[in-house]
Amino acid sequence: MSTVLITAARDGVLRHLNPAALARNIWQHRGLIGQFTRREIEGRYRSSVLGFGWSFVTPLVLRLIYMFVFGIVFQSRWPGARTGRLAEFGLMLFAGLTAFNVFSECVLRAAGLIVAVPNYVKRVVFPLELLPVSVLGSALFHAAISLTVLLAVQLVITGRIEPTLVWLPISAVPLVFLSLGLTWFVASLGVFLRDIGYAVTLGVQVLMFVTPIFYPLELVPPLLRPPIQINPLTAVVENFRRAIFGAGGPEPIALAAWIAATGAVMMFGYAWFMKTKKAFADVL
Repeated sequence: MSTVLITAARDGVLRHLNPAALARNIWQHRGLIGQFTRREIEGRYRSSVLGFGWSFVTPLVLRLIYMFVFGIVFQSRWPGARTGRLAEFGLMLFAGLTAFNVFSECVLRAAGLIVAVPNYVKRVVFPLELLPVSVLGSALFHAAISLTVLLAVQLVITGRIEPTLVWLPISAVPLVFLSLGLTWFVASLGVFLRDIGYAVTLGVQVLMFVTPIFYPLELVPPLLRPPIQINPLTAVVENFRRAIFGAGGPEPIALAAWIAATGAVMMFGYAWFMKTKKAFADVL
């Protein structure tokens, strides 16, 4: 098994480190990506009574549970919030979880993504690199639904939607790049190392608590703050909150740096996947 991986990787990944070629590949297959994204979404709710209704019910119920645990049981409030009310604390949690769930949904699906479709690997000439893109599309669809619920609750509580919401799409770019790059990378590793799924699950759980979702970054002791600040999801969550709750747009230089860093992760993940996929059929 290791011999197959080494042989595939010996070719190098530099030939695929071309953002224009990646964008062209995705654009040329946009119809196929749309079909598989739709299948990802529909497959989750197939044969259920509520169907897409679960897309609204699930995030709302989970956010209410988190708000109960952290807001009522632990009496947490968000420093610097306008009113300090429990409802406002719940909205802060909701915003952070909406961003983080895009990442977790993609990465947690990645380990078994290729293993689950051996026919596409062995019997069909199929661009396997599109599967992670469809998983991202499904995650973004569910994030859009969660965001709709969040904005509806915000409108009821505060009576307004902040104009700074226009910054949300650009703030989400690092999240998209990071999620897609790691999904490509983990999907490839999942073919050769079946234990990678357990490691990824543990890693996502750890990341959930070292990302300032349930607490503001300002409450972290200064000595422990740098490791959390180099987590790209920290910047994503902070910028999501800034855009949704009217604190303004992201800091331009920091955003540009994160876009460049996560863009590099995306390109490396894609290049790794494209080179190693030649060996998938020998392993599955």
